[in-house]
Formats: sequence, C-alpha cells, structure tokens
Amino acid sequence: MAENVTAAKVAALAKPICDRLGLSIWDVRYEKEGATWYLRVLIDKEGGVGIEDCEALHRPLGKLLDEKDIILRSYVLEVSSPGLGRELRRPEHFEACIGKKVRVKFFRLTEGVKEVVGPLVAYDKFGIIVETKIPARLRPFPWAIDGKHISSVRLADDEDLFKEADGD
Repeated sequence: MAENVTAAKVAALAKPICDRLGLSIWDVRYEKEGATWYLRVLIDKEGGVGIEDCEALHRPLGKLLDEKDIILRSYVLEVSSPGLGRELRRPEHFEACIGKKVRVKFFRLTEGVKEVVGPLVAYDKFGIIVETKIPARLRPFPWAIDGKHISSVRLADDEDLFKEADGD
C-alpha cells in the first residue's frame, strides 16, 4: 500500500515535467525485485517514445526526487516506454483501449481456459467485457469477466506485432 502512495507522489511530481516535454504518464510503479527497489516511470506520446524522451524526463525528475526526498529507502529510477504488449492497470488505460484487442490472463483455469484474446468491449471497477471465443462456445461472444479472476490484461495487437517481428 505504501508503494501506491509513493507512486502517486512521484506521478504528481513527474506530471508537470511530462507536460512541458509533450509526454504523458502511462504508469508509475514502485516495486521491489530481490533486494532492490525500483521506481519505474512509464511514459507515452503520440508517435511513440524514444530514448531521448526517457533521458529528457529522467534528468529533471531524478533531480527533483533528490530535492524533495520523498522516498526513504534507496531505489533505482527507470524511465521507459510501456513497450509492446503494455499492461492495462488503471481506468484510463482501459478507457483508451476500448475496441482494441487485449489478452486477458487468469490466475487459474476459468471456463476451461487460462487466457482469452479479443476486443475490449467495456470495463468497470468489477471487471471487463471482452468479445472472445472459448472452446465451450462455437462463436465469439461478449464475456463479462470478473476482475478477481484476472491476472493481467495487455494489449494483444502489440504483442502479436512483436511476435511477428521476432519470427514466432
């Protein structure tokens, strides 16, 4: 929970810098991997993010974080694009992706499947609706999926493009 508060504070500090640079914040994550804490600021912009954009935010944000000293433990600051197959985690992510193909992974088998792919039809705080097909049904149908069963939701078109480029 404290990680979410830290991420929200960092997002508030980063937003004015992003606005000046023509960037938007896709997500901010403050998470521990092994013994190391990472502060990950994922940015986006029309036409895509380049290394120059990441550097342009990293420098002033790093300096501001040092000045404000809002994070008590040591961490690694990473600024990057959300990348291919970006994860949808916040309401604005889902709103921006209505009509786009998503890959929904479940914590355990649900209706006989571990994941489904299809256009995102709708979302709310309880779950999502995806137009999809599962082995138990002959035709695609709008499946209302309870959020408590969902492990992750990612853009599938980006993943598919990556796989094609990779030769998979």
